[in-house]
Formats: sequence, structure tokens, C-alpha cells
Amino acid sequence: LSQTPLIANARLYGHGITASYGEMCYHDNSLVSASLEALIQHLVPTVDYYPDRSYVFTFLLSSRLFLHPYELMTRVCHLCVEQQRSGDALLDKIRFREVAPKLVQLLTEWTETFPYDFRDERMMRCLKDMTHHVARGDEYSWRAMQQMTQRLIKRLSALGQYEEAVAALNTVAMERPASLKSKQASGQRSDVLSVCDDPFVLAQQLTHIELDRLSFIGPEEFIQTFAMKDPLENHKGFFRKRKTSNLEAYVSWFNRLSYLVATEICMPVKKKHRARIIEFFIDVAQECFNIGNFNSLMAIITGMNMSPVARLKKTWSKVNTDKFEILEHQMDPSSNFSNYRTALRGATQRSETAHSSQEKIVIPFFSLLIKDIYFLNEGCASRLPNGHINFEKLWELAKQVSEFLVWRQVICPFDRDRRILQYLVTTPIFSEDELHLASYESEGPENNMEKDSRRSLRSSLLHRENRS
Repeated sequence: LSQTPLIANARLYGHGITASYGEMCYHDNSLVSASLEALIQHLVPTVDYYPDRSYVFTFLLSSRLFLHPYELMTRVCHLCVEQQRSGDALLDKIRFREVAPKLVQLLTEWTETFPYDFRDERMMRCLKDMTHHVARGDEYSWRAMQQMTQRLIKRLSALGQYEEAVAALNTVAMERPASLKSKQASGQRSDVLSVCDDPFVLAQQLTHIELDRLSFIGPEEFIQTFAMKDPLENHKGFFRKRKTSNLEAYVSWFNRLSYLVATEICMPVKKKHRARIIEFFIDVAQECFNIGNFNSLMAIITGMNMSPVARLKKTWSKVNTDKFEILEHQMDPSSNFSNYRTALRGATQRSETAHSSQEKIVIPFFSLLIKDIYFLNEGCASRLPNGHINFEKLWELAKQVSEFLVWRQVICPFDRDRRILQYLVTTPIFSEDELHLASYESEGPENNMEKDSRRSLRSSLLHRENRS
């Protein structure tokens, strides 16, 4: 279908030409819609055809909205083998030998771009079957398949270790020592300034954490967030197991950083010390902006705008807020975050012409990126009235996700400081209730509502402590 298309019809459409090739519809040579069967066929390599790389990425990314990756792989491999059958065993072997390198190329693109698809045992079994099949026809391709499988296993092993490490860090962070339960006992706890008093160094360590965690998010996790209510959810393996866990872990890191900032500000007993920590975090946020680390920047701003921090008027009166107001303006949500989007475009352009690793860094405000992809999916039908898949939408989804892939692969150029990194990811933080109570202990309630709030927080936290 895709290899020897016949034009069924062509007509003027707007300012271009729309043409149909079988069940595939193009506008100005760009694929705009097709049946699912035609799209699957278009992915299958032959002796004289290999799909365009951008098509491979786009369809592998979004096909999971319509069918399971295992189902797609089974059909692609089956079609690839079947198309070489002629009924003559010797001729079949020769034809398969010619197509094998292209099949290996396709599977290599799949395993390297979407390795997490292969956490499903059925996907690995299918890969193994194809390796045996290739071994019978072409030794060179068989070796390439073996190397590809080794790289895949190594990547999946690294992913497993990462997930275990994140779970272990979260467990440590959840262990809430007594020193956190009372501001009076906070002298027992080191604060951020005792661990690092250089804003640039702290911003660098935050950037390490961001890039580490970004690197483990699979591009398909963005799309799988929409596929959650899919009837395929009942399948064992792929859909049930860790479907978007690395994406969720990254969002959790943003929340942790916000709460860490608020905890550090609300913890000190002395107003002067609290003001110093606010000024320090403003400087860290500025350095994050300079680096291109917008996610940490937004997490810091979010933490400083939490109501337990924002209400500390006496503390804020000791702070020069000019720099903070400029940063807030940069991340202002009005006009759909237009200021931030301008800054992101600037950082992206800098990254594209970068002469150093540091200039390549672009870490987007992640929640907004997810939101953009979500609204693109929600605002546009995946299927057209004629049952065809809306491929224009899939191109758009792929465009947004592929930009993320470029940002994700940057290696952090800064030196690691293990002590600071450990502090940032494991030091205990206040819950929302604890933050409010710590804030009231820093600067007393200003009205009856705040007095009532402090009373009820004290009794509920005391009750919780007694139960634990």
C-alpha cells in the first residue's frame, strides 16, 4: 500500500493539493489521515522501501492510543515476513535476507526510542522470535539484533535501578524525625544555608536532579496518560505496570522542591534568619533562570508563594523583593504564560546554537508541558468522521514530544556535590498543616480566623503524633 501507491484522486484544497493514495490522505505531500490498517502497513519495510524516520517516531509514539504496542509489533513483524513469501523456499530465504537489515533498523529505532515498551514480556518474546527468524536468513542482521537486545536490556536494567533509587530516597524523606515536629527543636536540624550558601552551586545541583530525572521519562508516557481509560488497561504487563511512573515521579519532585523551599523559610525561629533564606532562594531562582532550568525556578516561586510563607509580612519587610518580582513576572501565568514561553523560546534558540554543554540546557516548566500536550489531545479528535485516524494531530503531538527528547538528552556539565544532592532529595519537609503551624509560630495569628486555625492545627497534629 505504502510502497506502490496509486493516486485515487487529487483535488485543490484551500491553498494546496489533497491527494488520496489508497486509504491514505495527503495534503501538500504531508500525511493528514489514514485508516489504522494503512498506517500499520506504512510502517512495514520492504526490500526497496523504508518508512521516513519522522513517520516511524510519530506512529510508534501515538499508535498506543489505538492499539497495544505488542499488537502493533506482532502485526508489523508478521507482515514483514509474509510479504517475502512466494511459495519457493529458496527464493523466500533470499528475499528475507534482503529485507532483514531494514527490519532490524526499524526494531532498533523502536527499542532505542521506546525501550519501556519492552518491559512487557510479550514484547521481549516477540523480539526473541524475530531474532531466531533473522538468524535463519542473515547472520549479519542476527548479530545486529543481538547487540540491539543487549543495549535494550542494559537500558531497562538502568531504569529498574533508577526507580528503586527514587523509591528508596522517598522512603528516607518520609521518615519524619522529631526535630521537624516543632520549631523549638529545629536547632537540631541543619538548614539549607549550612549545607550550601552559594546560590549558583545550589542551582547547579538542582539542575543535576532535573536532568537525571528527565532522562528516565519515556516519550510514550506523555501519550499513555491519555490511554489510561483504554479497555486495554485490563491487559497484564504493559498497561498495568508503571505506565507513567517516571513522569509522575518528576511531577512529585517539583512538589517536593516547592515544599522544601517553604519548609526552609518557615523553620527558623529568628526573623532575620528567615529573611536571609528568602533572599538566598531568590538568588537560586535567578541562577536557575540563567541556566535555563525553568522547572526548578517555578518550583521555588511556587514554594515562596504558598500561603504559610506569603503571610510572613514582618519577614518579607526585611527582604529586597525587586529581583523576585522580576522572576515572578517571567513566570506569570497570564496570557497563557506568554512571558515564560518567550523565555523558553530564547533558551531553545540558545541551545540550538550552543558552543558549550551549559548553553544546551533547557529544562521546561514540566507541568505546563504536560498541560499543553493534554489540551492538544483533548481539543482535537483522534479519529475523523470517516473512521480515519487524524494524523495531523499525531504530527503535532510528536512535534511537542520530540522537542522534549532533545532537551532530555543533555548531559549536565556541572560538578556533582553529593552532600547537597542528598540534602535536596532526602531532608524531611513539612506537610501543609505543619507549614501553617510553623508559620503561626514564626509570626502569630493576625485575626480570629488564624487563631482558630492555629488551635485546630495544634490539636490535630498533637493527636497524629500521639497515634504514631
